[in-house]
Amino acid sequence: MQDLAALAEEHLAKARLASHGRSAHLIVHDGALRQSVIALTSDSELDEHNTPLSATLQVLRGHVRLTSNSGNKELRAGELCEIPKERHGLLALEDSAVLLTAVTAIG
Repeated sequence: MQDLAALAEEHLAKARLASHGRSAHLIVHDGALRQSVIALTSDSELDEHNTPLSATLQVLRGHVRLTSNSGNKELRAGELCEIPKERHGLLALEDSAVLLTAVTAIG
């Protein structure tokens, strides 16, 4: 069992100490399924990167902008969205923690 609120707080504290303003922790690795808590300080970002086969992003705390060629989405605590199946990035508009759920393979 994982306490997502506690993990969000723990990794936000680590992100605040990191020069790059980020901290992440893989909490589930079951076959093709991956779930990670990612914390970003305000104005920190994950540069554009490729999308796994399928993924969602749930904001646990804060306010983020998911960027992609098909359009940007702003999400706040409690909101969840599907990550577009194209290169994308993530910008923290305030200190934030998210839960990334990804499927990396089929079969």
